[in-house]
Amino acid sequence: MLEQRIQQHFIDSADLKYKAAQVLSGPIDAAVQAILTCVTGGGKVLACGNGGSAADAQHFAAEFVGRFERERPELAAIALTTDTSIITAVANDYDYTHIFSRQVRALGQPGDVLIAISTSGNSANVLAAIEAAHQRDMVVVALTGRKGGQMNEVLRETDVHICVPHDRTARIQEVHILTLHCLCDGVDALLMGDQETKL
Repeated sequence: MLEQRIQQHFIDSADLKYKAAQVLSGPIDAAVQAILTCVTGGGKVLACGNGGSAADAQHFAAEFVGRFERERPELAAIALTTDTSIITAVANDYDYTHIFSRQVRALGQPGDVLIAISTSGNSANVLAAIEAAHQRDMVVVALTGRKGGQMNEVLRETDVHICVPHDRTARIQEVHILTLHCLCDGVDALLMGDQETKL
């Protein structure tokens, strides 16, 4: 029955989140620290991804510039997925692979953070963005699944890899959005000095 199928989606998602909490809390903590260092030092966060991951990049930027769950000063974040003129110009004049990397080289500065989102870890334009971020001495926070794909090979020791332990795109994306909420909450808690506040 369809209801059973729907219930199984909820069960599978909850099971993965419980498992991922054990595996990812350390990397997420490290990512929060990297982002906090960036924004308190006057830097900004750039975010990119394709499809649902593009939506996640925009979601993160909106909650950083606006707010997550509490009032606090605006934080600098840019989703590299939103400017259709830049994206189509670069895709047309160069190649779709460069739509994020050219923006990273144009906007990124040492100390900034790139949030690179790819469920497979193999998205060519996200990999190119990571290379550009390294050229700009930026820290990369990579959100992947499926054992990390090619991103495993290009990330540096100073980067943070948050790899969801699953192969199914929908499940990986569900953990990615929770991860982004954890990043926002963690930064807010440290900025406001209340990491012991009860949820």
